[in-house]
Amino acid sequence: MPDFRSDTVTKPTPEMRRAMAEAEVGDDVFGEDPTVNRLQEVAAWRVRKEAGLFFPTGTMANQVAIKCCTEPGDEILLERRSHIMNYELAAFAVISGVQARAVEGERGIIRVPALARELRPKSYLFSGPSLICLEDTTNMTGGTCYPLAVLREIRAFATENGIPVHLDGARLFNAAVAQKVEAFEIAREADSVMISLSKGLAAPAGSVLCGTVDFIEKARKWRKLLGGGMRQSGVLAAAGLVGLQTMVDRLAEDHENARVLAAGLAGTRFRCEVPETNIVIVDVRETGRSSDQIAVLLEKAGIRCVAADTARIRLVTHCDVDRAAAEQAAQALAGLKL
Repeated sequence: MPDFRSDTVTKPTPEMRRAMAEAEVGDDVFGEDPTVNRLQEVAAWRVRKEAGLFFPTGTMANQVAIKCCTEPGDEILLERRSHIMNYELAAFAVISGVQARAVEGERGIIRVPALARELRPKSYLFSGPSLICLEDTTNMTGGTCYPLAVLREIRAFATENGIPVHLDGARLFNAAVAQKVEAFEIAREADSVMISLSKGLAAPAGSVLCGTVDFIEKARKWRKLLGGGMRQSGVLAAAGLVGLQTMVDRLAEDHENARVLAAGLAGTRFRCEVPETNIVIVDVRETGRSSDQIAVLLEKAGIRCVAADTARIRLVTHCDVDRAAAEQAAQALAGLKL
């Protein structure tokens, strides 16, 4: 059954499995796992940051980045539909003791005027903003990409106001491939960046947080506190290295398959924007059914997806669903008896 629920359902490639089996390992908490060290170096180089730190998940990496940049009682600015805001269990409040100020974006993309409206005057009455969190690509607004010009404007605004920028780059390489730029051209507009290895790059687990040497040393402490010291984690890092080396360029195929899927819904009761990357958000309101109901019907028709909210479903293309599967998904949706 073609599974479009997420690009996290990808299976490791045969090359990854071989690399995992043969990985040279050591105790990473002592900094002695050579495969983890190599992954961290390669990931940091790909985004042109000084250092990297391997994490079991992107959520943990995001939360450690927030912890490193804030004090309890501070405020973080982020897009209202972003992953950190909605899908990390308000961990920023639990772990860092900060509150979030949600900013309205355009299809998930924050622009400087919206940020400026949410920047409150400096006063003992207000919680001061100490971090801006961006997401590229956007998750629940259809895999949209930040234009480089917009990122530069945000960076200038943040610098002017003395606020660091963290980039949730879970799908950073999708954004880079879609815009035909290198990942570092996007990442250089942020102080820290998290990249996921377990989505389009198809590794079984893991993310890397990148930033300055001092930032990463601070992050190492908080990773340990949260239980992220994984000892002989080179068996996972080996797959991540293969992902960075072999799976980036092929993301363009996922983007094309997403466009094929979306095009197949033309003239139906399902509405969706032309996808920029590998996420297709489909509005189902014209069917008179909820997104959960459509997802159940679609699974009965042989396609797996998830509800994005009550009115939309989300389908994500990846290396384990080919063009034929994308066409099958569009045909299954168009053929639902409602």
